[in-house]
Amino acid sequence: MAKKRANGEGNIRKRKDGRWEGRYTAGHDTTGKAIYKNVLGKTQAEVKEKLKRAIEENKGLDIVKAGQYTLGQWMDVWFENYAKLKVRPSSHQTYKGYINNHIKPHVGSIPLSKLTSLDLQKLYKMLLAEGRIDRIESKNQPKGLSAKTVRNINQIISSALNLAKEQKLIYSNPAEACALPKIEHREMKTLPVEQLTFFLREARETGVYEMYYIELATGLRRGELLGLKWNDIDMANGTIRVQRQVARIDGEIVEAPLKTKNSYRTVSIGDDAIEVLKEQRKKVGREIEYVFPSPNGGPISPDSVLNMLHRVLERAGLPKIRFHDLRHTFATLALQNGVDIKTVSGMLGHFSAGFTLDTYAHVTTSAQKEAANTMGGVLRVAANS
Repeated sequence: MAKKRANGEGNIRKRKDGRWEGRYTAGHDTTGKAIYKNVLGKTQAEVKEKLKRAIEENKGLDIVKAGQYTLGQWMDVWFENYAKLKVRPSSHQTYKGYINNHIKPHVGSIPLSKLTSLDLQKLYKMLLAEGRIDRIESKNQPKGLSAKTVRNINQIISSALNLAKEQKLIYSNPAEACALPKIEHREMKTLPVEQLTFFLREARETGVYEMYYIELATGLRRGELLGLKWNDIDMANGTIRVQRQVARIDGEIVEAPLKTKNSYRTVSIGDDAIEVLKEQRKKVGREIEYVFPSPNGGPISPDSVLNMLHRVLERAGLPKIRFHDLRHTFATLALQNGVDIKTVSGMLGHFSAGFTLDTYAHVTTSAQKEAANTMGGVLRVAANS
């Protein structure tokens, strides 16, 4: 009876084509039959080193179990058992879209144990050039995905492969070796003070003045604004408690947890904002729980609010901006008018004042220059007195 070769045993031979081959036992299948793998090289010394490294990497791996998965199959396992529990429900649809639209069609059939960083690098290059899915709403957009989206795709692949590594299915994570595209800084857009009059006038005529006034007065995220309920408003003390957001998840408009723990906050509002909210209460009626409801009284779609914004801007003769740029407008105006960075950071729900400082560095730099000029004037007078 032939001796059963132990895991990790290997041998080296020279092939007919002149190259050297190192062959080793990677494991045994369910019937006890040996699973062989090999490495190749130009010299015996090169193969000897490769063989030693391959045998070391193979130690502790569950080769049989690893062979049961392609990358696409493992992404599904990771999503159902890991991502669904760890990430926000509002991100589930995004993750599934990345997996089904971009990962599975191109690299999903590659066995998990044979996936290389080059496979992923080729995927990312292709996605940057022509990765956008053909849809009516994207017909006028570039064919390639953005650098940020490609980096997000790499992030979820890397997370899935880290889980595979923990489960002893692979020795290393090939996603960690990929060169990723740099994200180009997107110029921040805001509504200058001189444009606010036209914007708010058109918003009033369109019947959505209250919503956009409160957004500009608080800087809430879109989902947070739409998630406000009347019991979150303290008219007497002039505060708003931010406790939830409205999001589209699996095609449904639902309430969802906030982005981070810092997003749960209390925001102060002025007397004018309180008066605006009182008018809004009269408009919607006391039986409706949402501050800014849909026509049927439930939560309003975030997409509808964005489309509404674009209509107001167009009618006011103003350039198109994102809803998030109204949040930028609030922060910029607050900083320009002397509100300190820590207060603005707290109102925005940022995790640190440092992040707010980095985001609005252009505003604070301008304020510093103004302060420097002011001090220069004071010192000039003192020096010449």
